[in-house]
Amino acid sequence: MADSPRTADVPAARQPGSADELLEQAKPYRNELLAHCYRMLGSVHDAEDLVQDTYLRAWRAGEHFEGRSSLRTWLYRIATNACLTAIEQRGRRPMPSGLGAPSDPEQPVSQSPEVPWLEPIPDAMFADSSGAGDPASVVVNKSTMRLALVAALQHLPGRQRAVLLLRDVLKWRAAEVAELLGMTTAGVNSALQRARAQLEQVAPVEEELTEPTKPSARELLDRYAAAFEHADVAAIVDLFKEDAVWEMPPFPQWFRGRENIVRLISTQCPIGRDEGLMLPTFANGQPAFGLYNLREDGSYHAFHLQVLTLLDGQVAHVSAFFGTPLFATFGLPEVVTAQEAAARR
Repeated sequence: MADSPRTADVPAARQPGSADELLEQAKPYRNELLAHCYRMLGSVHDAEDLVQDTYLRAWRAGEHFEGRSSLRTWLYRIATNACLTAIEQRGRRPMPSGLGAPSDPEQPVSQSPEVPWLEPIPDAMFADSSGAGDPASVVVNKSTMRLALVAALQHLPGRQRAVLLLRDVLKWRAAEVAELLGMTTAGVNSALQRARAQLEQVAPVEEELTEPTKPSARELLDRYAAAFEHADVAAIVDLFKEDAVWEMPPFPQWFRGRENIVRLISTQCPIGRDEGLMLPTFANGQPAFGLYNLREDGSYHAFHLQVLTLLDGQVAHVSAFFGTPLFATFGLPEVVTAQEAAARR
């Protein structure tokens, strides 16, 4: 595969002196490889494992790397093939809204823990740690990490998924992708066309989404957090769009429409008035909150992690992920004492 100005990270004439040296040169690509594996697999934990495996394979084969392609290209080759193998073995990771029709909020919900659900990923994993710029800057394009996009990718066969990501996200040439995947250029172009058609039906329209850093969005998020902390149903009604969606893996049920969401929260949410605590974070380039509920001892315990999609000044979609291990992934405590909660408000 020929080097190009976009991917020529290690000159073709330069051959690392050892596998350890090559591994050191490969470190700057870890975050983008993590993003690539996450988009492919829909799981932050699987992605971390596959990146680790990529570097292990690179180290083992390092002395045989001849520099005929860039180091970055070589790493993506290893990572992509590892992801394709994982997809064949584990299948896809859906969201509830991708499995069937919306549910009745009056009916009891039940979990399906056997389903390998899609997972959110913390923005903090992609912060620029080089010290060259703003510590809060993100080295991976946030728009390519949106939950809706990653969920849509899960509907594609593995090779189509890889083709679309390599061509449209990483901007590889069709011939480069063909060589990596063992396809013809015509085959790559055909797979890309089919993948784009599928995503057009389910992926978000980027220019319509509201960035969480805008002042208007910050005000909306403050109101949203307060409404859930106080279980203020009237305030919650005003925050959601009329056709908003609420889903909450590992529960397979999902709900469409502001009134249905409010009915669900009112009848099946165990958090009462002034018994909630919302801690802000960011996931998939979107605003997120860890929701905690109050216990008898005055402490707050992790309940679920909400990832929000904002559109036209309202909340258009909430993905509420249940499971306390996610809180650790996002650097959020599992328990917040009464004193800590008071200091955070």
